Parts: sequence; C-alpha cells; structure tokens
Amino acid sequence: MTDGDAAGADGLPALCAAVAAHDFAAAEALVGVGADPDRVLPDGSTPLLRAVESGSPAVVRALLRDDARLRLPEAERARLLETARRWYEEGAQARLRRLTGEAGPAHTAWAGEAEYEGVPEVVLGGRSVRAGHGAVLTLLEWEFRVLAPVAELVARGVRFPEEDHVDRNASLQVLNSRRSAHTWAEAAAFRHDRDPRRRAFTVDVVRQQLFSRGHTAHPGWYEKECKRILVEWEPGESDAEVLGGVLGALAETDAPGLDDIGLRRAAHPDPGVRRRVPGLFRPPLSPDVRRALRDLCRDGDGAVRASAAEVLAGEEPGQEHRELLSDLLRDPDPEVVRRTVRALGRAADGPPETAELLVRCLDSEDQDIRLSAAYGLAVRDDPRTPGAYARIGPLRPGYEHDPRMDGLWRWRHRNETD
Repeated sequence: MTDGDAAGADGLPALCAAVAAHDFAAAEALVGVGADPDRVLPDGSTPLLRAVESGSPAVVRALLRDDARLRLPEAERARLLETARRWYEEGAQARLRRLTGEAGPAHTAWAGEAEYEGVPEVVLGGRSVRAGHGAVLTLLEWEFRVLAPVAELVARGVRFPEEDHVDRNASLQVLNSRRSAHTWAEAAAFRHDRDPRRRAFTVDVVRQQLFSRGHTAHPGWYEKECKRILVEWEPGESDAEVLGGVLGALAETDAPGLDDIGLRRAAHPDPGVRRRVPGLFRPPLSPDVRRALRDLCRDGDGAVRASAAEVLAGEEPGQEHRELLSDLLRDPDPEVVRRTVRALGRAADGPPETAELLVRCLDSEDQDIRLSAAYGLAVRDDPRTPGAYARIGPLRPGYEHDPRMDGLWRWRHRNETD
C-alpha cells in the first residue's frame, strides 16, 4: 500500500474522501503519489466507480490516467459505462432522491469544474452529486474507444439549457475530436433539425471546427465546409438566437458576401441579431456599410450601439463620424462608453480630435474607461500620457496583467532619454 492509499477515519482510502468532496485537485494529487483508483473497496466498488457516480467529470479525469483502456478489464469498463448511463438517464436529482429516500426539496447550486466547465451540484439527504453524468459517460466512451451515435451526443449536448454546462462541452469536444467525414456530415445535418436547440448546438459544432482547423488533417477542407454551410444556412434561419449564432460564426471567417449579409440583417427586429451585424463588415467600408453602422450606433439597444461603435471607431472619421463618437462617449450605458474608448485606444494613428476625445474620458468615474483613454494616448505618443496614467489611480484586482498598463512604459521607452 502506498501513502496515497492511506485510510481515513472511516477506513476508506483518502482518495474516496476526495471523490466524495468533488475535489479533483486533491484526487489528482493522490493518484500522483500512488493512490489506486481501481482498488476494490469493502462494498465491491472502487474509487473510480464512486467518481463516476459522483457526476464530476473533472474527478473522473483525475482518476482515469492515460492507460485506463488497457488497464481495466472489459467487464469493469462495461460496469463504469453502465453506471454512468443509469445516472444520466434517470437524472441526478431523481436517482439521488431514490437512493436517499428523501421526499423534501433538493438544493441545487452551480459548481465550478476545472477551469472552463460548470455543472449543477445537487444536495439531498446529506449526500451530494453533480449533474455531469452525461459528460462522464461521454468521457468514458471516448476513453474506451466506444463511438457513441452522433445523434446521442447531440441529445446530451442540448439536455440542459446552460451554454457552459459540462455535458454540452463534453459532446462538443468529442464531436470535434472525431475526425471523419461521416461524423462531420451527421453532425452538420442537425442544422436542418426542427428543434432550435439542436440547431444552436450545431452552430457550436461548426465554430469548434473553425477554431481547431489548424489541428486537423485537412484544415482547408473543413474551413471551406464551415463557410459553405454557414453561408447557405443564414438566409433560411428563422430563430433569432440561432441566427445570431450563425452570424457570429460567419464573423470569424472570410466567407464571401459578408457585407451583404450584414446589410440584410442590420434592421432585424431582434437586438441579439443586430449585435452580430457590425462584426460582419470588412474594411474598406462602403458608403452603404457606413450608413448602416451609423444607424446601429443610434440603436435603442446598448449592446448593439457598443458593437457598432467598436467598428466605427477604427475608421477614418469624417465630421458626422466624430460627432457620433462624441455622443457614444457620453452614452448612458457605461458598456457602450467602455467599448468605444477601448476601440479608439487601439489605433496608433488618427486625427487630433480623437486624442481630445480620449482626454475627455480621463474625467470618467469608471477606472476601466480611464485606463483605455490613457493607453490610447500612449500609443499615439501624446505628451499628456504620464499625466493620463497618473489619473488612473490604484488598480482594482484583476488588472495586474492588463496589457494596457504597459502603455506608459512603452511611451517612456520611445520618448524619454537618459
């Protein structure tokens, strides 16, 4: 027995305590010092089986190790898969209620899982589980080289409404990892599904392919396919949320006709769609695009105004343009002001009027706005830069590594001599 297998007060190895607490970091550390995830416990279970029941994909990953497929007998792999499937199909709360016999209300709260994952944690009768059994099942299947039907992976991905739910992320990850034209065609076909949730999930499948195209065996083919699908999809999409996702994915490509798509959707009744439109426009901006952007900068929705301002701020301003930017920097929505001044601060060139707009922003009560304004002056080599940075004040937590803070140092490196 290794130190990692040392028993606690309940006679169980410490690894079981880490599993029960959903503590993936402790579980990983214990496995690292020799704790055995396959050790058979008095009740016939193993720490790995308990991790599967816990519904925490992060804990399961910590216990699987790289050799799980070769290490575990086929019967044990089947038991793990069946356990995960039973919990997933019955639902964490329903199964926990049946196991505890508790009839009262369950407490559910959102819990963090590793770095980019989230999952509800259900507490009932003094016992807690996490509702990530869909992700656990998906993870085990992939680890054991079991190719789940694409339709089943899609169903797991849309079972819960949260976009960052671990079940959704696990399905996306596996679909993205299965490099075959057959899998891709089956997944992409869900863009025609009647259920908008499945169509929205398919948008994410396409976007993941775009993000990972540099890591595929045929990146050019996948990129062309993604652009073709999105361009063909956009005209017929009737659901505003899905359409917004399609436009957002298109904005990450160089697909043909983006300006025309943006102009066609600029007056869409749903603000979530209009927010995506500015990202479609590509320089040099045509007169029609400039007019559409100016209209969007006056939109009734603040997020629409902010998106349009980010694009307009990067353009060579005329008189009407400067007046509009000035209005945006006085917008009642602070997010519009923050995003406008950030966009103004990114360009090193521009007329003197732009620098004056930035100086005016130094009077803002919002520290982020003052920081962006000071940075904008720094990249323009404006002599007022040191004074601007002095007006930022002590930084709040979270700004320690903000690249805008390097602006003063770089300005001094370029402008001050010994």
